Amino acid sequence: MSDPETADDRYHYGVIRRAIEEIDAAGGTPLPLDDLAGRIGMSPAHLQRTFSAWVGVSPKRYQQYLTLDHAKALLADRFTTLEAAGELGLSGSGRLHDLFVTWEAMSPGEFARKGAGLTIRWGWFDSPFGPALVMGTDKGICGIAFAAETGTDAAMADMVARWPKARYVEDPTRLRPWAVAAFGAGDGDLARAPLYLIGAPFQIKVWEALLRIPSGHVTTYSEIAEAIGSPRAVRAVGTAVGRNPVSWLIPCHRALRKSGGLGGYHWGLPVKRAMLAQEAALLEQAG
Repeated sequence: MSDPETADDRYHYGVIRRAIEEIDAAGGTPLPLDDLAGRIGMSPAHLQRTFSAWVGVSPKRYQQYLTLDHAKALLADRFTTLEAAGELGLSGSGRLHDLFVTWEAMSPGEFARKGAGLTIRWGWFDSPFGPALVMGTDKGICGIAFAAETGTDAAMADMVARWPKARYVEDPTRLRPWAVAAFGAGDGDLARAPLYLIGAPFQIKVWEALLRIPSGHVTTYSEIAEAIGSPRAVRAVGTAVGRNPVSWLIPCHRALRKSGGLGGYHWGLPVKRAMLAQEAALLEQAG
């Protein structure tokens, strides 16, 4: 696979995924560095370096972000009403994916044609969350899927099924600048990664609302429904969140249940937990 950032990205996510499994298995009991490292099969020093390379905090601190109760803590401490999100500013954390506010949507008529007449280029890239399938038209990124939990074949089939009449061309070279911008930390690449949203009008309203949630913060499905003027459409909002084709850049991982539960995540809950944990750690670093 191509590598937009570092050759260690997939390895780092693999370590994080194993850490999630061990933290869950501990049943809420904090694991000292030596114990967690032993369960993962790494030396404590290696584990410390890996976590620091990924998010810059210690494994002890990072454990708190990976616990199953972290979503509830986020709702208590970093809940964002979408009205307030505009005041906070999408770039509150300085992370690139919070600055993706320039986007174009396919018209309803074009969407109804299921991609007919559209050329979609695709390529596989390493990302901080495992193998990532990036898709794009001439106008911008239209799809990002993560395959660490689903597998590459299933991720590809899932994305192609969304626009079955489109023409698909493997072209990672063309997409590489956008992939670098999507997964890198340098704001200088912003102009090279526009978004082209392909969805029904209601879905696009939901995805636009997701773009207003700052990194390190979360909101609820019911809050999104209120923000788009459809307060009774919580279930439909949840479906639209799950059908978000541009994961990570349109941050559907920041939408939680009102109860504090994680809700679902199309590409696997371990990926969602890792995303939320990384963003929480980065926000702590920045603060």
